[in-house]
Amino acid sequence: MIVVTGATGNVGRPLVQALAASGEKVTAVSRRVGEAAVPKGVQVAAADLTDPEGLRPAFDGADALFLHDGGASAQALKPRNILDLAKSAGVRRVVLLSSQGVGTRPDSHSHGVLLRSIEDAVRQSGLDWTILRPGGFNSNMYAWAESVRTQRTVIAPFGDVGMPTVDPADIADVAATTLREDGHAGQIYELTGPALTTPRQRANAIGDVLREPIRFVEQTRDEARTQMLRFMPEWAVETTLAVLGEPTPAEQRISPTVEQVLGRAPRTFAGWVQGHISAFR
Repeated sequence: MIVVTGATGNVGRPLVQALAASGEKVTAVSRRVGEAAVPKGVQVAAADLTDPEGLRPAFDGADALFLHDGGASAQALKPRNILDLAKSAGVRRVVLLSSQGVGTRPDSHSHGVLLRSIEDAVRQSGLDWTILRPGGFNSNMYAWAESVRTQRTVIAPFGDVGMPTVDPADIADVAATTLREDGHAGQIYELTGPALTTPRQRANAIGDVLREPIRFVEQTRDEARTQMLRFMPEWAVETTLAVLGEPTPAEQRISPTVEQVLGRAPRTFAGWVQGHISAFR
């Protein structure tokens, strides 16, 4: 059986679906999860990752774990306790959803300190481990949904800076493969989309599917910072703005890993929009 934490998120949801479709026994773990939210036959377990003991029933009979914070604060997470509990229950394999920034922003608090500490716990767990380090998610563009629906407008900084954002469904497919198949232990996989796209191009892609023009309004860095501080801590805002506005060559590099693992090209941003256009109508 495979335990999937963060099971109702942008990666966890398609991962549960992919595993269930392949015939795997799955337990979907989230703070709020019901049977209606998962495919038929999938077990559900409501648990908070900041309380590892609450995970004990979910690990009963499990042999693999997909570990993702599910929105919990990385500062509040106790990964070593979670991994020790999983190992004592018989789990042999763990796949961690981390971030590309652990490698590209080693001096940042959010990636170099917090996420690196979680990766270290996984590497030192004694389990067969695989670490997934995706770049920016296509689903981050859900932040534009309301302004697109109500004003046919996208407001964002760094309008012409390209990044190879990745479809969460591709992350889920790579995770499903590494959870089910041998040969991935001890690997760190960077995951990106197939091409660089800029915020302006992504706005146009949404307009193309809607068949309506989308106005793009470019924020200044200070305007974006002020907006982001409303829902993110300052240290996370500074790292995010640095990545979006001044990406390193490594952050703009298109990784071949999705194609190497899955035997197909990564999904495009336009394809992601087509599949999720209802959010923007």
